[in-house]
Amino acid sequence: MSADPTQVLAFETDCHIFDGCGFPAPGLHSFLFEPLLGHQDDAVYFNKTMLLALLGSIVVIGFFWAAFRKPKVVPGKLQMVAEAGYDFIRRGVVYETIGKKEGEKYVPLVVSLFFFIWMMNLWSIVPLAQFPVTSIISYPLVLALIVYVLWVSLTFKRHGFVGAFKNFTGYDKSLGAVLPLSMTIEFFSNLLVRPFTHAVRLFANMFAGHTLLLLFTIASWYLLNGIGIAYAGVSFIMVIVMTAFELFVQALQAYVFVLLTCSFIQGALAEHH
Repeated sequence: MSADPTQVLAFETDCHIFDGCGFPAPGLHSFLFEPLLGHQDDAVYFNKTMLLALLGSIVVIGFFWAAFRKPKVVPGKLQMVAEAGYDFIRRGVVYETIGKKEGEKYVPLVVSLFFFIWMMNLWSIVPLAQFPVTSIISYPLVLALIVYVLWVSLTFKRHGFVGAFKNFTGYDKSLGAVLPLSMTIEFFSNLLVRPFTHAVRLFANMFAGHTLLLLFTIASWYLLNGIGIAYAGVSFIMVIVMTAFELFVQALQAYVFVLLTCSFIQGALAEHH
């Protein structure tokens, strides 16, 4: 079974560039964890990523509960921060994409998605956790499927079967002879490719970011020997730079995910022409 990456790093703590050992490069093993409960071969078990997802949910729910359990006309600091975050997503994403009238009912969903994804991403730079949950494809995939089911159901509800079919296929009789080809491409693009790219966009960015952070972190320690100290310093500076960049990417990817979510909802509600 694959080892916890923290155990791999602990095993390599005495490995330096001039010690005769190879560079312990990060790889797929860095994204696999031993179960905390149960065994790897069991149908059901509980590992680090599941724990972080659970804790992340508790953190997000606890934050908004603490902020709004006793709301005040003149908000305190916590309520002010929560209101600013909520209002940013409501006005800057939902209203701007779907519209105020149609979008209001979807605000709770979009706000929940944004802060949940952001928290899952933030675990990457939290000491002891140091792992973005969304770098495991199953988590973005489930979130994308939730949005996909909502989008498809809304399309059928709003337009009926024929209208939904036109919506999914981009039906436009003015295309003439290329209409069948265009409809086929649009059908597969919307119903098959769209949920996949929605999930992969988030997953791939967090996977790549975590890999780079691991690479420079391990390299900093590996080079910390003899003349390699100077290179270790450069690598450590890159760790700091990449961490700062990851902070930006983590928020950006959560924003892009919910922006696309609102775009899909808007497309489902819009009249087809």
